[in-house]
Amino acid sequence: MNNDTFEARLRALEYYHDLKIVPGAWVVLRVDGRGFSRFTQERFDKPFDDRFNRLMVTTAQALLEEFQGVYAYTESDEISVLFPPSWTMFDREVEKLVSLSAATASATFTLACGERATFDSRVWIGVTEQDVLDYFRWRQSDATRCALNGWAYWTLRQEGASVAEATRTLESQTTAFKNELLYQRGINFNELPAWQRRGVGLYWETYDKEGMNPLTGQRVLAQRRRIKVDRDLPMKDEYSAFLQTRLRLLEPLIREDKR
Repeated sequence: MNNDTFEARLRALEYYHDLKIVPGAWVVLRVDGRGFSRFTQERFDKPFDDRFNRLMVTTAQALLEEFQGVYAYTESDEISVLFPPSWTMFDREVEKLVSLSAATASATFTLACGERATFDSRVWIGVTEQDVLDYFRWRQSDATRCALNGWAYWTLRQEGASVAEATRTLESQTTAFKNELLYQRGINFNELPAWQRRGVGLYWETYDKEGMNPLTGQRVLAQRRRIKVDRDLPMKDEYSAFLQTRLRLLEPLIREDKR
């Protein structure tokens, strides 16, 4: 058999290899820790551990930098990274983006933690700016729900309740019930650290860095950019307004790309 024909026949069996994200759409890559319920229970404090959260922030920062995203959000063991409609890395090939984002997250977290950990990845696509706002509102709502459930569950466990007993106590219970359960034990859920209840945001900010002109010897200011880690995100409508401000900063770039 002709070698070219042989290779072409086998390459044709690489299904989904040419699948690409539709052009002109907003993109989110979301990575999730694989088997992290057991992994974190054996290594970190419950319900929340500041060291674990900082490992997730380090991983989110690596993804934001490596894939040239515009905003990242992390809560629990997941990270969402946002990319504008003009983003063309890897020609928007789904296979590349999913595999490499999972690999980057796994490698970064493992190196920072010192123990092997793995992530999976998926792609979310939004057509409009409102889709983007709804997506991150959805993930923040999930963060708040999981935080309340986690605090209630682990408070019961630390009092001596078994897995089954704690689960049965909280099953089908309301938000008010769980808040009251914590309040009776001296825990005001609304006063817990914001990063536990709302997640953490990462985004680029510009700043002035002082330098020296090598030709004149004069001190000059050069504008640089860096990633800001925001552990005190707003909620609900205020979070939407905050995100809109971040997206508005991209409009000149998006208009330029459409020309």
